Amino acid sequence: MFAARELSRSLGKGAEIELINEVNFFTFQPLLPEVAAGSISVRDAVAPLRRLLPGVRVRQAQIHDIDTARKVVIIFQGLQRRYTEVPYDHLVLALGQVSDLSRVPGLAAHALTMKTLSDALTLRNHVIDKLEHADITALPEVKKELLTFTVIGGGFSGVETAGEMLELIHKSLVFYPNIDKREINVQVVEFADRLLGELPASLAAYATKQLQKRGARVLLNTGITEATGTAMVTTSGEVIGTRTIVATIGNAPSPLIRGLGLPNDRGRLRVDRRLRIEGHENIWSLGDAAQIPLVENARDRADFAPPTAQFAVREARTLARNLKAALHGRELAPFVYRSKGALASLGGHRGVAEVYGLRFAGLPAWLLWRAYYLGFLPGFATKVRVGMQWLLDSMVGRSTVQTGIRQGPGTRYLRYRAGDRVFEEGNRADGFYAVLEGAFELRYRNDDGTEALHHIAPGGHFGDRVLFGNGLRTGTVRALEDSLVLMIGAEDFRRLHEAMPPVREYFERRRAGPAQEESAA
Repeated sequence: MFAARELSRSLGKGAEIELINEVNFFTFQPLLPEVAAGSISVRDAVAPLRRLLPGVRVRQAQIHDIDTARKVVIIFQGLQRRYTEVPYDHLVLALGQVSDLSRVPGLAAHALTMKTLSDALTLRNHVIDKLEHADITALPEVKKELLTFTVIGGGFSGVETAGEMLELIHKSLVFYPNIDKREINVQVVEFADRLLGELPASLAAYATKQLQKRGARVLLNTGITEATGTAMVTTSGEVIGTRTIVATIGNAPSPLIRGLGLPNDRGRLRVDRRLRIEGHENIWSLGDAAQIPLVENARDRADFAPPTAQFAVREARTLARNLKAALHGRELAPFVYRSKGALASLGGHRGVAEVYGLRFAGLPAWLLWRAYYLGFLPGFATKVRVGMQWLLDSMVGRSTVQTGIRQGPGTRYLRYRAGDRVFEEGNRADGFYAVLEGAFELRYRNDDGTEALHHIAPGGHFGDRVLFGNGLRTGTVRALEDSLVLMIGAEDFRRLHEAMPPVREYFERRRAGPAQEESAA
């Protein structure tokens, strides 16, 4: 967005500038934790691209490929995802990064992320849902899992998410009489030996102390080895019962970049100090997608620009000036910038900041954080709305309304540890399960009242029989070992059953025959 804006300002009507993006709005990511906590509304963390970019053509589409030889961007656009080619003279790649949690078994299936507006809204609804459930459950072990909220990653995003989550929970407890504040367990898990590695150690220590003072548990030198829907396992071997895992780790390059054949270092595009991709005169890159050297012959991590907003904005200005210079045959200037500092909000009117070498902590740092990001927001209307929301939040309580709930995927992978319960007899049927890894045990009662026991191995399945009956589980299924299943939601499974004759015939034959171990539940 900043690159398109700076190009428009620099080139004016002398060039046609087009921005291709999957959504038609700009998301201000530093405010996502506040959206999740409900201190500002959903629309206040975004701004419409067409309003922010007068003079720039905005095309909402999905990028499929880039043909650098023919100089065209291949996209799918419209409701029918029509194949379209968009020609270019100069191309700017600002694709950012994506979340990749695949390295930890079960994390991608069970963790929430904080990358998009939808992520923030999903987290807010999820936290409120856990409070609602915890307020009425009669099972102590379930209540403990529901009230344990885990954030993986102790960087800026992780610390701010944990702080705002604490704020939302504590301000909401007045509406949940059956939940005691002492039952809340918010924990931050960080693989390094301290939080906020980008800030001085003294500020990191203050942040840790403040989170602990508000009731959070901070686990340092700790990683995650496995995650399920009800627990996670740390590198120390501790099994923590939790039904909320928020992963602020796992940043990975856009899959599109890896397939372009452009010079890259582990997925980040290699550019020179003028922000042009190595070996290409008309392809540029900036932001998280690019590895931008700050000095000649850069080698160390500190020799490259960090993936932060303040650097991205300055990169956009340098790129616009250099692209204009390239069009007019003038010399290009290297990107030069030194960080002015960094800030983090801890929630509860506390923060930490280092600005121009000066260090702040507590309320002054929190006020500085808000003032800085309020001024940084693009668009006057957005600044006004966010400022008013912050003012109202300081005077009135938080709402516990779940709005804009995003339905989960109808088909998804679920991971279970040995001993985990999938469902119990009498539960409402939620879907069909196909076993990919591991093994399960199914217990149910025969018509004569005797108990039957069956094992279900990879290639087997369970849960389909009652989806065509009254919808109540007739058996109990537990994992015998660490296992992975593909779960298809009840409604989607019924639609598949109706639409695909071979599928329908297969399950009709099974229902007509004797009860089988894979489908008796």
